[in-house]
Amino acid sequence: MDLPTVDLPPLPGLLAAPAPGWVETTDVIVVGSGVAGLTAALHLREAGLHVTVVTKVNIDDGSTRWAQGGIAAVLDPADTPAAHARDTEVAGVGLCDPEAVRVLVEEGPARLRELIRIGAEFDRNLDGSLMLTREGGHRADRIVHAGGDATGAEVQRALHAAVQRDPWIRLVEHALVLDLLRAPGDGPDGLGPACGITLHVLGEGSEDGVGALLARAVVLATGGMGQIFSATTNPAVSTGDGVALALRAGAAVTDLEFVQFHPTALITPSGTGVPGAGHAQQPLVSEALRGEGAYLVDADGKRFMVGQHELAELAPRDVVAKGIHRVLLATGADHVFLDARHLGGDFLAGRFPTIVASCLAIGVDPATDLIPVAPAAHYASGGVRTDLRGRTSIPGLYACGEVACTGVHGANRLASNSLLEGLVFSRRIAEDIAAGLPEQAQPADTGAWRGGAGWVLPAASTPALQRAMTRGAGVLRSAATLAETAGTLTELGVARGRPRTADWEATNLLTVASALVAAAYARGETRGCHWREDFPTSDEQWLGHLVGAVGAQGRVTQQWEGIQ
Repeated sequence: MDLPTVDLPPLPGLLAAPAPGWVETTDVIVVGSGVAGLTAALHLREAGLHVTVVTKVNIDDGSTRWAQGGIAAVLDPADTPAAHARDTEVAGVGLCDPEAVRVLVEEGPARLRELIRIGAEFDRNLDGSLMLTREGGHRADRIVHAGGDATGAEVQRALHAAVQRDPWIRLVEHALVLDLLRAPGDGPDGLGPACGITLHVLGEGSEDGVGALLARAVVLATGGMGQIFSATTNPAVSTGDGVALALRAGAAVTDLEFVQFHPTALITPSGTGVPGAGHAQQPLVSEALRGEGAYLVDADGKRFMVGQHELAELAPRDVVAKGIHRVLLATGADHVFLDARHLGGDFLAGRFPTIVASCLAIGVDPATDLIPVAPAAHYASGGVRTDLRGRTSIPGLYACGEVACTGVHGANRLASNSLLEGLVFSRRIAEDIAAGLPEQAQPADTGAWRGGAGWVLPAASTPALQRAMTRGAGVLRSAATLAETAGTLTELGVARGRPRTADWEATNLLTVASALVAAAYARGETRGCHWREDFPTSDEQWLGHLVGAVGAQGRVTQQWEGIQ
């Protein structure tokens, strides 16, 4: 297939950084400290390996703790893995890998029980059984929650406590991963397997803080990339660092055009989102609230999802986000409303304490007031391409969680499959690493090892990048808006910054944004959470995947792989 292309800025093959001023060695590096990273670390320790977990700020600052939705798993005898798989594949609109979905739904219950044994406490019925609820896209009650709408916080707490109990898991906080180190090899670039990373640790080693960790395997669990947009439910740390690192290292990415916009982010009057969490993070109003009976209305109080889908407000997220966006386009408003008043104040406070607290913080009482909501970037269904063992296209480099594309989500993630995916595939990665870990290799003599190579974008470019992505590559896209966005990215890409955290992050944002725009421009159809105004329907010729990479002279390339 001849793919449409759009001019985008050349991207750096390396981040500008000094040569590492210190070097340490471990068996396995895990980059990221959410559900995927910490679960991988624990399973690797069970295999007797020494693990170093590198995390960008503090261990609990990633996306996991913000998850209000639960974990989907087949625990009801009346439910089946096949039914869970069908719901997953319906949401994925033809692009899910059936084998990856089978792994998820069949292994998921056991992984959830392992999490409970670690110490996670989920909501239970009076008889002690796990309380199962329903969320958008599910046709059975199979979602477990903790603290009503604080599942992520409980999962993070339990995993954090388990990691702290193991002295052979070293945690390095306030550390930004920079680039992958690779051993010499017979690849086209003269490079071989991953053998470590460069990173910047505040207060570590030399004055500039840049060092190197060498390891026999590297696991990316860096989370999402929501900060490429102006409004996102992702925390401030979600700047696409893992996908950008993988692209610079030569790894393949796929399905980047499929960014899920959560339909109901809380609209805050100040626009500052969650206090202290970065100005672009908007509080999430979980669809579990709609699962309990809340419904969407426009400014006139009219329910607008009825008649658009058989599940109305509980339709898959892309359907609901598009329904809201149509109302916004038609009315010129910047939000619609969620009506939960009929559920009662006591029920809301007990079932959804986090949502109620967020609403009260902006002067909205869900028991008496309509909740203002609008779509915001929420979850990247695509990412670094992996197989069913979490292996990327670079030997020794693995990826799991939101940074990865396992094939589970297809064109749109089904609600509450994300935490489950992290649990399932992190275990598979640990098993694969333990089964065949090579000896430690020394890094090839490249710019990442020597320092002085690459370039960075100034952090001052970030707001303009986010605005351009939201305007032209957000919920609604077209060739014209994507070309305009690409032009803005190209203009921004001319500027040069200096080696520091904010500029490294800005460069990662430019890298991921460029790869996403290339994929979104190429896919000439509407499918799942990719909505093209100029191609408003799905097209069978697009049943397949766009595989992206950064090629010669830093140019983004796309290859087409049809589904057999």
